[in-house]
Amino acid sequence: MVNPVPPDERVRPGVAAAHPSTAGAGAAVLRRGGHAVDAAVAMTLVSCAAETLFTGLSGGGFAVVHEAATGRTTCVDFFVAVPGLGERRTGRGVPIQVHLGGHPVPYEIGPATVAVPGLPVGVRHLWQRWGRLDWATLVEPALTASYGTPFPLTHAELLPNITEAMCAGEGAQVFCRPDGSLLQAGDPLFHPEHWRAFELLRDDPDAFSTGPYAEAMLAAVAEGGGLSATDLAAYRVRESEPREVAMEVAGRRVRVLARGDDLDDVLATLLGASEHDGDPVSDPAAATHLVEALRAHPRLADTTNVCAVDADGNACAVTTSLGLGSSVYVPGYGVHLNSMLGEGELVRDEWVPGHRVNSMMSPMVVLDGAGRLRLVAGAAGGSRIRPALVQTVLRMLRGVPPQEAIDRPRLAALPHGHVRLEPGFSPVVLDALAAAGNTVFETRTQLPFFGGVSALSPLGAGADPRRSGEWVLLG
Repeated sequence: MVNPVPPDERVRPGVAAAHPSTAGAGAAVLRRGGHAVDAAVAMTLVSCAAETLFTGLSGGGFAVVHEAATGRTTCVDFFVAVPGLGERRTGRGVPIQVHLGGHPVPYEIGPATVAVPGLPVGVRHLWQRWGRLDWATLVEPALTASYGTPFPLTHAELLPNITEAMCAGEGAQVFCRPDGSLLQAGDPLFHPEHWRAFELLRDDPDAFSTGPYAEAMLAAVAEGGGLSATDLAAYRVRESEPREVAMEVAGRRVRVLARGDDLDDVLATLLGASEHDGDPVSDPAAATHLVEALRAHPRLADTTNVCAVDADGNACAVTTSLGLGSSVYVPGYGVHLNSMLGEGELVRDEWVPGHRVNSMMSPMVVLDGAGRLRLVAGAAGGSRIRPALVQTVLRMLRGVPPQEAIDRPRLAALPHGHVRLEPGFSPVVLDALAAAGNTVFETRTQLPFFGGVSALSPLGAGADPRRSGEWVLLG
């Protein structure tokens, strides 16, 4: 058993997510007595309808679940897998131009970039393992969202940079207005026939692996794609023990738990960055130390994240992605297929059929020395997940409320000695980074490029304005 948490140090029940509709669904589930996992599942599914620049039913992800009664933390892997176990062989992707935050990202689209989806079976696994409410209740908010949700301002600002991925083929019906111009903030985001996919998920979730949806998906990638029925049948969700890093921050010993095989080694970077107490925004030594820590693990998609804590203190964070999408849609269901095999940032080694695709995702929980929950967090943003999490988590552990920690300016260490920063860093920090041999770029505003963090701690909740995030606290 875990020692009880004093009332003033407990993480209040609540949710944080990257879209108002997503957060609202999670809060409603908690009000009905749902487990933190119930809330996270409902939010993940709503994000597949409301945040389709970043995620969808054809994607995959990772979850971390903390059980308050036992103190046990479990990592759940339902990320996409490499196809090729069946008779099909993957062809060539179509190269496109994508610039995020002014930084070019290598990218390809088309049937050849579609990996084995994990999201439908993954959220079902989470619900079967920890859920309290009935399955239909958790899917219903996503079904409602599939009929249209307001397109957020940050999504509208990002869309012009990724039109080659989002507006090709049937995507023009989704992300463009009838006159051909791009969706603007407040416009309804709607995928034709998308509701059919969520109705099917509610009534017959196995159909995503062996039924009519699976058949339609395989037909959509028949020309050049390697995905086959054999790949779908072989896919399995994986559970594992988390990797743990012990650290001392602001005089308090904490344990950070997350998956142990994220591509960028977030935990090692967090540990290294914690060795300096200053805030990089104003402290030149802290800023240069942070850049060094980020570059110490050079192993370098876009994503979304949700966090939930229930009234019993259980916690769950889920990060999901479909890349930017392959520009291939499942006929009759409106689902944009993932482009994970076209994500240049994910390519490290030769991919083996049946193996998981690499990922930077690292949802995490932080416990105190007695095993009590201190923080649950996750981030979106491909290779910017690591700097986003490291900077905001350290701030929170040093006593900064989650929303303030998330709002503060961030930096990202890029290849070839480049450092990109948001506005707000002290001039002495900029000078120190340049003196250390970095080429420094300062953006005019906060951008989705710098990642989207959502988090809950005893000091409240936070959701990233860079992704139009929202949080709700209960109790």
